[in-house]
Amino acid sequence: PVFTFNRVEIRVQPSVKVKNGAPMSIICHADISKSTDFQLKHNFTFFKDGKLLFMTVSDKEDARYEIPVAKSSDTGDYECTVKANGKLGFSSSIYVWVAGMTKPILTADKKEVIEGEVVKLRCELPEEVPPLEFFFRKIKTNSAPKEKRIPEQNQNFSEMEYYVEEGDNILQFDCFGKRQVRSGWESSQHSNKTLVTVKEPFIKPILITRPSSSNVTEGDRIEFECSTVVAEMRGIEIIFQKNKTILNSVRDKKFLKYSTVATQEDSGEYQCKVEQGAVSKTTKLNVFVSELFPKPTLSASMTKLDESKDLILSCIINGFRGANFSIVRKSSSGDILLNNSRVLAIKVNVNDTGSYTCKAEVKGIVKESKPVRINVYAPVSKPTLSVVSGSPEVVLGKPLQLICRSVMGTPPITFTFYKGDEIKKNVTNDTYATFLDEDIGVSDNGGYKCDARNNHSSGVKTSNILNVTVIVPIRNASLGSVPYGEVEVGSDTAFLCSVKEGSWPINFKFFKKTDHEVLLHEVREYSDRTIWHKKTMKRKDTGTYYCMASNRASVDVRSRPITISVILAAWQKGVIAAFVLTAMAGAGAVSLWWFLHKKKK
Repeated sequence: PVFTFNRVEIRVQPSVKVKNGAPMSIICHADISKSTDFQLKHNFTFFKDGKLLFMTVSDKEDARYEIPVAKSSDTGDYECTVKANGKLGFSSSIYVWVAGMTKPILTADKKEVIEGEVVKLRCELPEEVPPLEFFFRKIKTNSAPKEKRIPEQNQNFSEMEYYVEEGDNILQFDCFGKRQVRSGWESSQHSNKTLVTVKEPFIKPILITRPSSSNVTEGDRIEFECSTVVAEMRGIEIIFQKNKTILNSVRDKKFLKYSTVATQEDSGEYQCKVEQGAVSKTTKLNVFVSELFPKPTLSASMTKLDESKDLILSCIINGFRGANFSIVRKSSSGDILLNNSRVLAIKVNVNDTGSYTCKAEVKGIVKESKPVRINVYAPVSKPTLSVVSGSPEVVLGKPLQLICRSVMGTPPITFTFYKGDEIKKNVTNDTYATFLDEDIGVSDNGGYKCDARNNHSSGVKTSNILNVTVIVPIRNASLGSVPYGEVEVGSDTAFLCSVKEGSWPINFKFFKKTDHEVLLHEVREYSDRTIWHKKTMKRKDTGTYYCMASNRASVDVRSRPITISVILAAWQKGVIAAFVLTAMAGAGAVSLWWFLHKKKK
């Protein structure tokens, strides 16, 4: 017999989208063509998401896989294969979505708790398969639920803890779950609601004042009382504070007192805080302290004055009398009391410079004025102007730094630098100032001065004029000689060394080059040239010569070298020639005699 698979198909009843809890059937059908009518054994295999689900053998061309109660975990891709007599047929894949999730179950470890304790909750989706997401909700009356999300990759339940806060009287909790499907996220129904009753370990504290918080005047004694009612005294703590400053505290007591003489600075928000373990409750109270009298005002006849002048300080309170006054001077070591009256008259000196205030006292309340700064000035002394390097000279092209100093005088002192009649710089400092002149020319010899002045009425003091010498560096040294080039033995030679430019005096040095430098002559000249006469030249004086010039610019300038050859004089050449001719004549006579004598023989 011959047969062939036309196709293998898979389908779902009632449809590919099934409601959670409804029955569902997966049907695999083989469409086969046969040469004759004969029986075939069909091996059906069902797969879900690529994993083996169910196998059966039938002589029919259909096989069914029944799911009586569909769950969300049955969602997935289904396919089947049919095998007969060694031949195998495959179906295509079909996606089945079981819509809806099972209702979660929520349990709590406690039904009754105390504020500050923790409630542990467990939410379970019994028939669901991870990964899942769980959402826990804390529900309070007249407020929106607080929701927390916990993903679970490997289990179908989740647990979490809730901290019971102040004001959590009656709490309700529920949960729901989510899973991801091909079309997005699918949510379950909300679980059963779990009720948790909350007990207070202590009541919110009661904070009162005497007198009342709205009827307090500076100088009144104000008393604060803070109390609570507790279930258990152990571990209770009461803290009383203003802003962030703790004023008083007690432990293992349910009552606290704090009192003080009220000042305007005591106005503000006070709070009484009761703590026990992790539970904290706070009561706040605003207190306003009325002013008994305004702050005093200190006035001065002058704030900047010369030494030995008269100064009058006066302290007043507008619209108020009967205060006790004192005038003080501020210092780093504390206030210095000057007198106990509202007026102070003194003849000042420079040591009286500083900040002054006055204080007023009524009914034990002391108020202080804003400080008044008094500056007493001593006159500046005549300034001195000098060069920082010490010497009153500068090399052309180099900067010149000057310093102006006034030994006496109350700072700040303003120094003014002049170059000729032109103002170059203003500097305010304590006792000295510096000026850097970077524009030095050949003609800048002298003309510097400085002024010094401060706030003393005596005015400006001027230094003496400072004359500064500008040193021009040496430029282009050259060397020549007379005679030049060749010199007869025994004669004199004049060497001339000159420079093109340079301030006097100039140091000239003459050298001869050998294996090492040999200094032959040196001289200082108030001129741009010098001549050195070398007497009686000898053959050994043949060689190369050069000169070097320098001045106070401390730069050595070297000339190009010249070569001197020392040769024999004319009379010395004649003597040598006569001696040679005589010797040659004698040798010729001897040769002739020998020749004639030999011929005679």
